Amino acid sequence: MKAILIPPTIPEDEKSPLVLQLLALIEHQGTIIQQQAEQIQQLKDEIARLKNQPPRPKIEPSSLEKKKKGKSKRPKDKRPGSKKRHKTAKLKIHKDRPIEPEHIPAGSEFRYYKPFVVQDLKLEAYNTRYRLKVYQAPDGSYVTGKLPLFLNDGHYGPTLICFALYQYYHCHVTQPLLLEQLHEFGIDISTGKLNNILIENKERFHQEKDQILSVGLQVSSYVNVDDTGARHQGQNGYCTHIGNESFSWFESTESKSRINFLKLLRAGYSDYLINMDAIAYMEVNKLPKYVLSSITANLGAIFVNDCQWNQFLTDCGIVKHRHVQIATEGALIGSVIEHGIPKHLVILSDDAGQFNVLLHALCWIHANRAIDKIIPYTDHAKKDLDTVKDQVWLLYKGLKKYKQNPKLKEKKRLEAMFDKIFSRKTASATLNSILKRIYQNKSELLLVLERPDIPLHNNGAESAIREYVKKRKISGSTRSENGRRCRDTFTSLKKTCRKLGVSFWQYLKDRIEKTNFIPDLCELVREHALKPG
Repeated sequence: MKAILIPPTIPEDEKSPLVLQLLALIEHQGTIIQQQAEQIQQLKDEIARLKNQPPRPKIEPSSLEKKKKGKSKRPKDKRPGSKKRHKTAKLKIHKDRPIEPEHIPAGSEFRYYKPFVVQDLKLEAYNTRYRLKVYQAPDGSYVTGKLPLFLNDGHYGPTLICFALYQYYHCHVTQPLLLEQLHEFGIDISTGKLNNILIENKERFHQEKDQILSVGLQVSSYVNVDDTGARHQGQNGYCTHIGNESFSWFESTESKSRINFLKLLRAGYSDYLINMDAIAYMEVNKLPKYVLSSITANLGAIFVNDCQWNQFLTDCGIVKHRHVQIATEGALIGSVIEHGIPKHLVILSDDAGQFNVLLHALCWIHANRAIDKIIPYTDHAKKDLDTVKDQVWLLYKGLKKYKQNPKLKEKKRLEAMFDKIFSRKTASATLNSILKRIYQNKSELLLVLERPDIPLHNNGAESAIREYVKKRKISGSTRSENGRRCRDTFTSLKKTCRKLGVSFWQYLKDRIEKTNFIPDLCELVREHALKPG
């Protein structure tokens, strides 16, 4: 049996500063021990799995301890499933097959058909031989029939190409499995050709993806942002997500710095601009005056690329890393705003420093996670922790109601409630430290009081970026620049289609077959963002 160490109960009048420090140290060490115990158990479980040993038994709770479910409020005169939609009412019928009864009594008359619809798929190779007619003109030249434009002079039809793209980018089927699948369907295709279908000649898709970000940032009042690891060519890299309820956009890079994030916000532009917004950013971030003066002297200057900007910094004698960083971030801010991104755009993140630009808001779920991780070691500390948790969620519910019906009186009440919760002192030194840190982020956590249109959490970005986590576990890293670019492009298009209510399969067919019935996604993003409510 494990021994449980319980700290001694010390009267309040005997808690000298030294005793309080020792109690805080014990609590901190207890937290570390608990975390290490959990990690050790995880490692033991992994070792047992690798040795093909039986895992720890998972003992389900007794069914006797389960609470009895309340009686259904459904009226007794209604049977389950009585209100069902007509599943086949809008189905396209491809084939009608009448079936006669096995025995028809003499003298019977036909009255009607009793329909029974069966849904099915046809997964088989379907090969077409185009016989291009060739004529010889009187002058001796030859005239030849032309293939349909949607074939692009290729030997694989649009449906096969759509199927390959859909399976690979939407269903996460690996390339070897996809190749095996096509072979089993009777398709004669090589590894190299399948790779070309997946990543080559996708400029139309890349352009549409870039337009999504440009339009999405211009018409949105906020964006959710997050990043995760995305390996490329065997090296660690990062993928950044930018989006909201109207669109999702992904880009993989080697860095996740603030400079990198601001470059992404330029949405395809590569310039640096010194304007008043850039100068204001440099002043707020305390760029020394002697450095700022040399930059201000070039107010209005535009530098078209990294090379010109770096040369400008060198000519001005700006070489210290911190000074270069602030100046570069400021010039990028100037470019971002100049290209139509609103100054009041809210960037909602999980408190990663690189996203702290423009109007920065924080996720309440992430802030609360630090509180949830605390392990109390005394009854008093446990009671304080439970009290804080209850109050935090009460405040969260109040903020949700405020978003629906903002009122000045309620705003002041919620601000006072925030101050009371996060400025209090408890019996837990760890909890006190976390409350103090959260209180320092008051303006970013309560930005919703000024902007009720923004969410309280960053779950949308976390859910979107999970796509890369799954891809990373299944396929590892990308190997070519085209492969990485296509991964970002098709993930962006797929997620955006889903948010706009567009079938990704139909979208692929529309673009590959060049029917253009589905408008550009950037226009649908604009309509969706500007839609009232």
